Amino acid sequence: MDIPFNEAVLNSSAAEMRPEPPNSLDLDGSNPRRIKLTAPNINLSLDQSEGSLLSDDNLDTPDEIDINVDDLETPDEADSFEYTGHEEQPVSKEISQEASDSIPEYTAEEEREDNRLWRTVVIGDQEQRIDMKAIEPYKKVISHGGYYGDGVNAIIVFAACFLPDSSRTDYHYVMENLFLYVISTLELMVAEDYMVVYLNGATPRRRMPGLGWMKRCYQMIDRRLRKNLKSFIIVHPSWFIRTILAVTRPFISSKFSSKIQYVSTLAELSELIPMEYVNIPESIVKLDEELREASAKASCLSNDPEITSVQQDVDMKLNGNS
Repeated sequence: MDIPFNEAVLNSSAAEMRPEPPNSLDLDGSNPRRIKLTAPNINLSLDQSEGSLLSDDNLDTPDEIDINVDDLETPDEADSFEYTGHEEQPVSKEISQEASDSIPEYTAEEEREDNRLWRTVVIGDQEQRIDMKAIEPYKKVISHGGYYGDGVNAIIVFAACFLPDSSRTDYHYVMENLFLYVISTLELMVAEDYMVVYLNGATPRRRMPGLGWMKRCYQMIDRRLRKNLKSFIIVHPSWFIRTILAVTRPFISSKFSSKIQYVSTLAELSELIPMEYVNIPESIVKLDEELREASAKASCLSNDPEITSVQQDVDMKLNGNS
């Protein structure tokens, strides 16, 4: 027995059971639904067969693209997008102050001062740098004493009493830079002939230059300076300096040895050169007065038994042991 099926009833029932289509997206995830998408068939072969990426159908492009740039709409300043999600925090003044304190500013004046602390000279065709700050207290060791005779015959004064003490920890470093300073200054001071006045008095043994230092000075002097040196006068010579010159005689020329003169007093020196511009340290002036007094006393007491002790006192002063 066939039971008739009422299609209208089924259609109305199905319509009642079917949910209404949503008029907005369901973003709360209450009714999750999976949608399956079917990708179109793509032929990835490199030939130009039908359906291939290189087929004529896929490669067809319009012959002409007419774009009017003036018609394009571009955003103006009012339409620009302002990002306000993150704001930069202002840097703390304390942190910036600490950073500036950790790296001190190097001013132009300090830079010029630093450049003045070093002097570049050329000695023996080699460029040398002199630490002027290290030798600042000892620059008086060499000075210009004016001129003698006709022309520009210079008088160079070397005062050993201004040399550094050998007990310094940086003695060799200071003497190395002082050596370069003396040689370079000598070349600047001398134009023609010249003489050197070596003030040996009032110099304790610990300030006396070593044999190697004096030998190196002589070897580093330019040939022109050696040739133009007319006289080397040693004032208040001690037995120590006489011994050094005797030891170095084999290393120096006979011409140089013939230029050495010994002078016992400043009065004798004034008979050889003009003293107007020669700078004599106070310690040497005082020593010279004491030596003249001792010498005068020795002359008056030439027949006195105490002459031996007086002569010993004179020798001690000359040797820098007073």
